[in-house]
Formats: sequence, structure tokens, C-alpha cells
Amino acid sequence: MPAARLEDRAVLAIAGPETRGFLQGLITNDVERLKPGEGIYAALLTPQGKILFDFLLSEGDGAVLLDCAAACRDALARRLSMYRLRAKVTIEPREGLSVVAAWDEGALPGSFADPRLPGLGRRGVMATAEVPAHFAGSAVYHSHRMALGVPESSDFGSDRMFALDADLDELNAVDFTKGCYVGQELTARMKHRATSRKRLLPFDAAMPVEAGTTVRAGDKDIGEITAMHDGRGFALIRLDRLDEAGSAPVNAGSSPLILIKPSWLFA
Repeated sequence: MPAARLEDRAVLAIAGPETRGFLQGLITNDVERLKPGEGIYAALLTPQGKILFDFLLSEGDGAVLLDCAAACRDALARRLSMYRLRAKVTIEPREGLSVVAAWDEGALPGSFADPRLPGLGRRGVMATAEVPAHFAGSAVYHSHRMALGVPESSDFGSDRMFALDADLDELNAVDFTKGCYVGQELTARMKHRATSRKRLLPFDAAMPVEAGTTVRAGDKDIGEITAMHDGRGFALIRLDRLDEAGSAPVNAGSSPLILIKPSWLFA
């Protein structure tokens, strides 16, 4: 069973009698769907609908646990604290906990099915001291994730991309029937008016390409590179322009690209 400890992830604990109501008014998914043994994927947006942070939520250790990018943990805690006002909640890091993932076969004790995509396997939070020594590191997990074409915060950044452009709706991070949350109005409008014509697509490239490089199909600008990792990356692509370009070769700078539309992406 491939399994990994994700050293580039961290855990924030939200606790207190008003935890669920507090989160429900902020994040893109329905916190009421959170149950023992299950997790949800969600994001915190700007009022204009752009992604600030994405994270997985689960119950444990007497709190709702947010599994987030370690590099963003403190900024996420500050942002949540800004919204706390008089809500009876505490927001604190859990230094002794680690995020783990396992896929293909077998189970991970105390874990839940990754809510984004079945191929991602299972996800969990456990005491760092109890993580088995044979678990691989983050690189093995990210290689698997990239093979499935699933983006994370390192691929769409913070305050750069709308939730639907980053495929969060297709990855079960957005509930369109719940009540209001930060950025809900624009997100709902883009969904119901079908105004989101951009999508984050994975690509393969024979040579390194820098983020921000324009992607062209023939003589048309169709998007730009957002991230690249060891030959595979993500580009924000205008799907209508890609269709118009037909079979024209795609490139970024001097590097040919192979754009990939994952089977789970129905846009």
C-alpha cells in the first residue's frame, strides 16, 4: 500500500461550541456534511470569489481539523481569526499532528476517503510519533496527485484564481445549495450563468517552463502556466480558445506542451 506522511501539510484545530456555525458562514462547502469517519474538501475565498486557501476538514482530537498547506497555516489562522469576532471558537495549530495519505489498496487507521477523487485514496491526521517509519514523504504523494491531474494550493496560488477556474467545483469543494459564505455570490453566478470559460488543466512538457509563461495554440493565446513540477504542471486555459485552435500545436515559450483533460473534469 503506497502511503506517505505529507510534511508540507499542517493541521489547524477549530474548537468550541460555535465551531460549525462559524465555519458554515465562511467556507465553500457544507460543514453539516462533516461526520465521524468522513471528510470534506473546501476553500476560503475572497469576497470577490478568488481562492485564498484550500483545505480538507475532518473531526478529531475534540475539534474540527483543517488539513492545509504548511506554508499557509499561519496566514489561514490569521484570516479565520479576523472573522471570529465574538464567536465562541478557538483557532490553534496542532504541532504534534501529521497529515498522512494512502492509495491503491489497504486501509489507513482513523482515515477517511479523500472527498476530492476516489483515485486519491484515503486521508488522515495522526500523532506524528505514531506515523509508521516506512511511510514515504510528500514527493511520492505529489507524483501520484499530479498523475491524476488534481491541483492544490501550490498550483493555483492565493488570491489569483476563481474557485471554478481552479476546478474546485469538480473536486467537490463547493456546495451550491448551502447558505451564504464569503465569495458565494460571484461563485454561484459563474456556475449558473456558465461564465467560467477557463479551467486549470494539467500538462506534460519536455523542458522546464516558468509560471506566468503564455500558452499558445498555433497563433492564439489560450492561457498561461501556473505551476510546474518535474515535467508535469498546470496551466489556466481558455477552453473556448483551445477548441477554436483545433489540432494546432500547443507550446509555452520554446517548449511544446501536451494539455491533458482529466477524465473527472466534465467542464
